[in-house]
Amino acid sequence: MRIGGIASGIDTESIIRDMMKAHRLPLDKITQKKQYTQWMLDDYRSTNRDLRKSSDKLFDTVMKQGTYLQKNVTVSDEKAASITSKTSANDFSGTLEIKKLAKQATLQGGELTHGDPAEKITDTEAKTKSLKELGIFTTDDDQKLTIKAPGRDAVEITIKATDTLDSVLGQINEKTGVSAFYDSATGKIAMSAKNSGLGEIEITSTGTLMQDLKLDKTVPNTAKSSSGEDAEFIFNGLETTRSSNTFTINGFEVSLKAVTTAPVTFSSSTNVDKIVDSVTQFVNDYNEMIEQLNSKIKEKTFKAFHPLSDEQKAEMKEKEIELWEEKAKSGTMRNDPAISTMLSNLRSIMSKAVDTTDKDGNAIKISLKDLGIETTKNYLDNGKLTINEDKLREKIAENPNAVYDLIGRNDKDNPENSGIAHAYRKELQDAQKKISEKAGSSTSINDTFALGRSLKSMDQQIERFERKLSMMENRYWKQFNAMETAINRANAQSAQLMSSLGGGM
Repeated sequence: MRIGGIASGIDTESIIRDMMKAHRLPLDKITQKKQYTQWMLDDYRSTNRDLRKSSDKLFDTVMKQGTYLQKNVTVSDEKAASITSKTSANDFSGTLEIKKLAKQATLQGGELTHGDPAEKITDTEAKTKSLKELGIFTTDDDQKLTIKAPGRDAVEITIKATDTLDSVLGQINEKTGVSAFYDSATGKIAMSAKNSGLGEIEITSTGTLMQDLKLDKTVPNTAKSSSGEDAEFIFNGLETTRSSNTFTINGFEVSLKAVTTAPVTFSSSTNVDKIVDSVTQFVNDYNEMIEQLNSKIKEKTFKAFHPLSDEQKAEMKEKEIELWEEKAKSGTMRNDPAISTMLSNLRSIMSKAVDTTDKDGNAIKISLKDLGIETTKNYLDNGKLTINEDKLREKIAENPNAVYDLIGRNDKDNPENSGIAHAYRKELQDAQKKISEKAGSSTSINDTFALGRSLKSMDQQIERFERKLSMMENRYWKQFNAMETAINRANAQSAQLMSSLGGGM
């Protein structure tokens, strides 16, 4: 703590503080510049995250062919079967006769009891009591249970006397192709193959485990289930089988539900609504993105509003700080060349035409304009797109494959003829790369990107300036202290002189 002005009566601390304020002005400017640079960094990184999200969304939606292959499938008897389109590019229709449903192999054991008089094992006992406590294990030795499910390799499980019945069934469910549970109402273990279709569950064990679990019925320590069955059906005249009641055929997923006495008919048509929704979302996302980016690069800069210091904030109300910083943060990305170039290129991409074929297979060129999607006539919209939904619906219903070719197709042989979403995504990625060179990422080291190097340089300037100011402040204190010392000496001499004069009278 420094105290001055005792001899002189001068408020030394206030004088030095005021003098240092003038000397700190250059430092305050560097600090303000650093704060503004940090705001720039935050805005660029936020924009880069948004660009990455837009890029990922393009890849997951309109760049996938399945987006344009969505079909409505009608079935004459929905209680017998359901059919959904997965990868079929064309509409499809036909008949389906179901002769037999696939079923799983199953096995039920005998009644498990314990105690005297014998009682069924309860659910609580199955979870809490060990096999030895239940009398299922008569020794402390481990035993082996080997299970082979249909379509699976045999799996060996080690069972301990300290295991519970519930934990044994848990191992079976986890490690084998079998679902097993204990039914306390009947006191029996029930098993079923996880895969349906032909085949049996085969179980063997060491010791007397199978007998003790009441799973063997004829051959000791060996059990076989009832056999599963394949589904048998006629699909468009082709008599065939499947091991499961749900399967894919010709790009459609079929789920068999019941045996039929007469053929079931089905037909598909383009799901225009879903495709329209996807294309509309693509356009809306594009419009939203370019609106946000244009507002960023055209945002006004308020040069009179600098970042506030802690001292300035202390003298202002919270709302005043908020309004001030709103203007101070404005314009951090004004006229950014990477974003400006990207937006300009995107306008050209949205007018691009690609080669495809019409519904009759004839070669044609197609653009967004042919789908009823055009740039608005208002130049203030900066290239936003507008949709004529009736025309879009018409084109999708007429030729969804051409719509995919225009927007999402990836033509590896001729990349220039890929859909506009590919060129769009490339522009996003190019802009991301340039922004990363300028602003890095949250894990980047400052030396690896432009704004980071600027921040590092400013930190070094601030550190040097603060050392200089500290030395300057110490010098002022020494000078004022020297003045105080001189005044003290003069006062002492004056007092001595007065004392001498007084003594001589």
